[in-house]
Amino acid sequence: MNIACCQEHVELALDIIVDEFEVAPVIHNVINSGDEKKPCEYCQHDAKYIVSSEIE
Repeated sequence: MNIACCQEHVELALDIIVDEFEVAPVIHNVINSGDEKKPCEYCQHDAKYIVSSEIE
């Protein structure tokens, strides 16, 4: 599972990964460029992080 989130919601995303999957989350920085901007899944601002339950 991957959750795109802004700075304000990164803690919520971390909690969701830990609660649902019982694994340590992995955090990746998002590089938003041009038309490929990812929105935060909670507020639709530009995502700064991808919080993942999987090691990539």
